[in-house]
Amino acid sequence: MPLNRRKFLKKSAVTGAGVALAGAAAAPAAEAAEARKGPKSAKRYSFTVMGTTDLHGHVFNWDYFKDAEYTDAKGNAQGLARISTLVNQVREEKGRCNTLLLDAGDTIQGTPLTYYYAKVDPITAKGGPVHPMAQAMNAIGYDAVALGNHEFNYGIETLRKFEEQCDFPLLGANALDAKTLKPAFPPYFIKKFHVKGAPPVKVAVLGLTNPGIAIWDKAYVEGKLTFPGLEEQAAKWVPKLRSMGADVVVVSAHSGSSGTSSYGDQLPYVENSSALVAQQVPGIDAILVGHAHTEIAELLVTNEKTGKTVVLSEPLCYAERLSLFDFELVLEKGRWTVESVKASVRDSKTVADDPRITKLLKDEHDIVVEYVNQVVGTATETLTTVDARYKDAPIIDLITKVQEDVVKAALASTEYASLPVIAQASPFSRTSQIPAGDVTIRDLSGLYVYDNTLVAKLMTGAQVKAYLEFSAEYFVQTAADATVDVEKLTNAGNRPDYNYDYVSGLAYEIDIAQAAGSRIKNLTYGGVALDDAQQFVFAVNNYRANGGGAFPHVASAQELWSESTEIRTRIAEWVTAKGELDPKDFASVDWKLTREGTPVF
Repeated sequence: MPLNRRKFLKKSAVTGAGVALAGAAAAPAAEAAEARKGPKSAKRYSFTVMGTTDLHGHVFNWDYFKDAEYTDAKGNAQGLARISTLVNQVREEKGRCNTLLLDAGDTIQGTPLTYYYAKVDPITAKGGPVHPMAQAMNAIGYDAVALGNHEFNYGIETLRKFEEQCDFPLLGANALDAKTLKPAFPPYFIKKFHVKGAPPVKVAVLGLTNPGIAIWDKAYVEGKLTFPGLEEQAAKWVPKLRSMGADVVVVSAHSGSSGTSSYGDQLPYVENSSALVAQQVPGIDAILVGHAHTEIAELLVTNEKTGKTVVLSEPLCYAERLSLFDFELVLEKGRWTVESVKASVRDSKTVADDPRITKLLKDEHDIVVEYVNQVVGTATETLTTVDARYKDAPIIDLITKVQEDVVKAALASTEYASLPVIAQASPFSRTSQIPAGDVTIRDLSGLYVYDNTLVAKLMTGAQVKAYLEFSAEYFVQTAADATVDVEKLTNAGNRPDYNYDYVSGLAYEIDIAQAAGSRIKNLTYGGVALDDAQQFVFAVNNYRANGGGAFPHVASAQELWSESTEIRTRIAEWVTAKGELDPKDFASVDWKLTREGTPVF
């Protein structure tokens, strides 16, 4: 569906390895904050860094999957329109010339709004639209944005077009050209705050992204870009920024603070390494944290080499929070030094949408609402994911059935056509529902919320069993005589729901009374015990195929076929072709939870 009206914005002028911007002279109303006289008449200056992260295409407080205003049990509100109001408040309080606005990545993927302008009416088309996120963030006045891993989900061409449409740089000091090993994006951004009667305050922002991109979006970046570790690149760039005269160094890092990884030992880097960067790399004052989708108002980390405290903050994802770093500086011997940093968060639910942003993107929003409400078929009964984590739910069988059918058709004329096809799928959401009656694109998009694509891998029976054992670690060990609480039955070791897999085409039991690693029982194919040497074509999403979740064998298995069409699109095509969504066409009971042979449910 083409746009009725195109909105064209000024192109970004970001070039070269870094970007610098000089702030305007301080406004009279802010002079007291900029140049206060403290003890011994030392000149002081205050400024504030604001930050968001993991916006994932949320412009408005709207749930496209439910076709309604967003709500949750905690009363949270989402969207850049709310963030714009919070930003305006802070700028009014502090003086706009005393503020800096950053983001820590994952901007252009995550809602039907962003999908539409990447795939349906793509920004890469000749004369195509300006991306809604570029429009909103330009209007709000972001200064710099770090690259997130999801920036690469639609390929480098889409990312570069988005970069071109932004009035701010996309930073990635550890996103390197695979051939030259030089930065493929600006590593840093520098802004000067002018202080009356004193040297300007020079603030450097270093952008770091996630090395897991090399795995998760291998199809797009392999041979083109490489992503070394955050600590390594921070250690390279922070001294350079200090030598360039930076009085303050802030890192915008698309990397959580926990020190953990979800890709096993496939890379020699830690996925969530922001706290390690603070601990290991001298010269950093504050880190805006992203990627983990958690809220950290303030985290203090001591640098092991200098003993200095580094302040970290991670605002909640989807524009639900805004982080603030309040800096106090003092002028000593002609140089500004950081006297203190305090971090806090502000809540989007406390304010209303900024009508300027609402007006700016109403057309795009309305077009996408109409798109996702298109009817593609009818369902004979209601299908839901409410108990899909611990019961074999027909709604997940729909995903595996579609994947099986697509892969079988793709391999029909190849030497692998005679091999049995099995498929994996995860219960991504606990609230997805396809209601009886009309089925819309938003119903199916709500079932498969990620922009994953399909890959076919060659696996043996022994490898599949190991895969299932690893998946079964998701369940909490529960004795045969213990009371079962479904709210405490899953997520063992904090494993998220998207890292638990069904596997279709087989029959098996998961004995949760047993220790992890010995839970798969009565594993059969075609009614007989699974042969370790049997070969299967395994239909998996690209995240899993590339090693996401660190499932065994699948990443190294031979790839037989892959495509760039999203799995959710294949589901919509399948339902459209059928016309009717009836569980008899796709549902099967492949697995069940047991305890010492007795079914849990």
